[in-house]
Amino acid sequence: MDNKGKIISVKGHIIEVEFESDVPSMRDVLVLEKDPDVKMEVYDSSSSSTFYCISLSSSKKLYRGATVLNTHEPIKIPVGPEVLGRVMDIFAKAQDGKGDLKGLDTKPIFAKEINFESVVVPKEILETGIKAIDFFAPILKGGKVGLFGGAGVGKTILLTEIIHNVVTIHKEKTISVFTGVGERVREGQELYESLQETGILPQVALIYGAMGENPTVRFRTATAGVTLAEYFRDVQKKDVLFFIDNIFRFAQAGYELATLMNSIPSEGGYQATLPSEMASFHERLVSTKNAAITTMEAVYVPSDDLTDYAVQSIFPYLDSNVILSRLVYQEGRFPAIDLLSSTSAALNEETVGVKHFKALLEAQNLLKRAVSLERIVSLVGESELSPDDQNVYKRARLLKNYMTQTFFVTEAQTEKKGKRVAIVRTVQDVEDILAGKYDDYPPETFLYIGSLEESLTGA
Repeated sequence: MDNKGKIISVKGHIIEVEFESDVPSMRDVLVLEKDPDVKMEVYDSSSSSTFYCISLSSSKKLYRGATVLNTHEPIKIPVGPEVLGRVMDIFAKAQDGKGDLKGLDTKPIFAKEINFESVVVPKEILETGIKAIDFFAPILKGGKVGLFGGAGVGKTILLTEIIHNVVTIHKEKTISVFTGVGERVREGQELYESLQETGILPQVALIYGAMGENPTVRFRTATAGVTLAEYFRDVQKKDVLFFIDNIFRFAQAGYELATLMNSIPSEGGYQATLPSEMASFHERLVSTKNAAITTMEAVYVPSDDLTDYAVQSIFPYLDSNVILSRLVYQEGRFPAIDLLSSTSAALNEETVGVKHFKALLEAQNLLKRAVSLERIVSLVGESELSPDDQNVYKRARLLKNYMTQTFFVTEAQTEKKGKRVAIVRTVQDVEDILAGKYDDYPPETFLYIGSLEESLTGA
C-alpha cells in the first residue's frame, strides 16, 4: 500500500524510515504494522525518500526491515471541559486512576500561527499576594513570567504557591493548565494532592511528561499543554493561567533528539533549532480579543549560570523575570528571590501607578547602597558605619526580611499558616520602611510576616 514504509535504521529514539511512494508530511504519526501501539512521529527528512522519526513509545519492538503505516495525522489530545480536574499524558491516557478520557473531542497539538491583528498587548497587573513578586516583578495579565533558579532553590514551590493564590482569587472566571515537562513524578503527585486539598483541582487541567519518559514525549508534552491553553482561550473564551515546570527540560529534550540525529550544534552547544523551537512555543501563548493566556514558567538554571544558552533563549519572550538566588536561600530567606535582579515590563508609572513606581526606585536604590556597605560591615562591623550608612543598612535588612513570606502550599511541612498580602498594602509598607517609620524595630521581627500591621500587633 502507498502509506507503507520500511525501517532502515534504529538509533535510540531516532528511527529512519524509507518510503518508496506517497512520502509522509512532517509531524505525521507512523505506527508499526504488527503493533499499532508502537508509534513514531516524522520529524525531519534525511533524503528525498527517507525520514528521521522520533519514537513516541518504546523502541524495543522496532527492527530494520519492519513495516510501518502512515496515519496521515499528527498527535492529537482530548480537549473540553471534561479534562479539567484530570491528569493525562500526550497519548490521552489518564494518569490519575479516574478512568479513560475516551469519547472527547480531540485537537492536533500543532496549530496555525495566530493573526497578529487579534493579539492584545497586556497592560493589567495580575496580583499574586506574594510581596516580593508583586512589588519587584509584577506579573502582567496575559503576559509571561519566568521563575529562574538552580537546583533546589524553590522554583516548584513558588510556582505552586502562585497557582494556589491566583486560582483562588480568580476561581470563577479562570481556567488553569499545568504542564509538567521532565520533572520528578513525586513533584507532580504532590502538586495534584495540593490542588485537591485546596479545592482548586476542578479548575485545573494537568498534562505530564515526567523525567523518566523518553525525550520525544517530554519534547511534545510542552506543545500539547499549549494546545489545551489555546482551546480554553479560543473555544471556551476563558482567561487561562498556563504553568509549565520546567521549560528548560523542553530545550534539553530537543537537544537529546538533535544529538541522536547527528545535527551540528550551535555555538552555545545546544541544537541549532533551539531559537525557533522556543519561538514556536511562546508565540502561541498570546492573549487575544477572546481571552488572555498568562504564562508562568519555571526555568532550571544549570550550575546557577544565567548565561547558559538555553536559559538565554527564553528571556526574549518574557515580560517578568523572577530570579531565585542560592545566596538568599542559604541566608534562610524564602522565597529566595534576588530583589535587585528580578524585574518586569510592568514597572512603569502607567501600569503600576506613580506611588508604586516611586517606592520601587527608592527601594532599589536603598538595596544597591546596602550591597556596597556589606563588605565593610563584614570586616569592621555595622557600628563602625556613619549614622547615615547605619540607617541605610538597617532599612535594607528590614526590607529584605519583610519580603519573606510563609506559603499556603507548605503549611503541612512548616506548620506555619500561609500569608497573602494585597499589593496596595505592600507598597504602603515599603514606603513606611523607607521613611524610617520602623527603624526602632529589630530586623528579625519582620521575618515571615504578612503586612506590617500584623507585625506590630504581634510585637
